[in-house]
Amino acid sequence: MKKFLIGAALAALAAGTATAEEVKLQLKWVTQSQFAGYYVAKEKGFYDEEGLEVTIMPGGPDISPTQVMAGGGADVTVDWMPSALAAREKGLPLVNIAQPFKSSGMMLTCLKETGIAGPEDFKGKTLGVWFGGNEYPFLSWMATLGIPTDGSEGGVTVLKQGFNVDPLLQKQAACISTMTYNEYWQVIDAGLAPEDLVTFKYEDEGVATLEDGLYVLESNLADPAFKEKMVKFVRASMKGWKYAEENPDEAAGIVLDNDESGAQTEAHQKRMMGEIAKLTAGSNGALDPADYERTVKILLGGGSDPVISAAPTGAYTLDITDEALK
Repeated sequence: MKKFLIGAALAALAAGTATAEEVKLQLKWVTQSQFAGYYVAKEKGFYDEEGLEVTIMPGGPDISPTQVMAGGGADVTVDWMPSALAAREKGLPLVNIAQPFKSSGMMLTCLKETGIAGPEDFKGKTLGVWFGGNEYPFLSWMATLGIPTDGSEGGVTVLKQGFNVDPLLQKQAACISTMTYNEYWQVIDAGLAPEDLVTFKYEDEGVATLEDGLYVLESNLADPAFKEKMVKFVRASMKGWKYAEENPDEAAGIVLDNDESGAQTEAHQKRMMGEIAKLTAGSNGALDPADYERTVKILLGGGSDPVISAAPTGAYTLDITDEALK
């Protein structure tokens, strides 16, 4: 009888695996605690419980999530809303289906010795900026301040920053783009002390736009089966995120176990997860329309060269989270 029960259980497991629905998730960047919720959901079996087989595809400097989506290489991607809305206006109809991150972690980190004490001191300075879709919040902020970004008198010179902190350490730029959970700590680990720096959080400056959200192609949402699959995916993913918030060290360990590059360190990933938990706190996964409207307003406030030229329509849906969070 015991052998029969074990055999039946194995058969059921095999059948469940055979019928599992596949989901390909494209991350915005490399394997790190920024994406811990998804790795936790996979490791803890939350996706399995929903009958999903999820493949998590890391990003990198040569991988554009929007291009992967355009080519049909992923079902869903993690992206920042400025990048997603800019892509939508250019013809790639991305739709936000969930918003795990409530707050922005983006900052400008400046050397105090440059004399920068406030945003008005940016003028005449060189500032490091990430591109590939990450430049939009910065450009909107400068437009709000009325500071040109073409290097002209009274403006700033933009240094196209790689995904490192070298321009600050080598004093090629007065300020560089950093995240509260990553590059800022790389600067500290390189030997600079907090008192050597002046930081400007986008949240504090009133120009924060929504970061890591989940996006799919609008055409796929016309398929009821796809929508149901995304309901399951979002439900399991948010379960993973809340587990990661409550168990940050364990979550960081799960991320490290999935880092095939071996480039991440335990100390950095634990610290990162602690900071990430501050950004996901307060979100149950549902996009707050007020946060969306704020982001759109900021992106439209670009003077003669706004990030988007008109308020988008159909750029998000609450249908998925309304069902997933029941």
